[in-house]
Amino acid sequence: MTTIRKGTKVSIHYRLTIDGEVVDTTEGAPPVSYHHGTGQLVPGLEERLEGCREGESIRVVVPPEKAYGPYVPENLHEMAKSLFTDPASTTVGTMVEGRTRLGAPFRAQVVEEKEDSFVVDLNHPLAGKYLEFDVQIVSIETVSADP
Repeated sequence: MTTIRKGTKVSIHYRLTIDGEVVDTTEGAPPVSYHHGTGQLVPGLEERLEGCREGESIRVVVPPEKAYGPYVPENLHEMAKSLFTDPASTTVGTMVEGRTRLGAPFRAQVVEEKEDSFVVDLNHPLAGKYLEFDVQIVSIETVSADP
């Protein structure tokens, strides 16, 4: 029987729970497919799926360091409202995109509004969170190597 290993194409159903709340699931939808060993999943989940078999169901708790990293308070930045394209429609919770002074793209969430500025959080929304996955392995296919 085939097991999940680098180079296999895997289809799974999953339910992702964070702090007791279901935040994502494939329930009622087709399974998700990915190529194992290519970094398409958070590292902690991919590591745990290694060696599993078709039809197996597992529960995986992925710590922040094997998911989206720790929450870093230094990733909170205050930015002048004049830097925003449409500050009048920008509110707490809005996701914004921009470029750093060096031209690198960033995506951040507005977490506080002040009189002349916004505080934005550059952490990934799931940084610092433990991710609890319930996974059912639907199928595993060996992918042939390119000639």
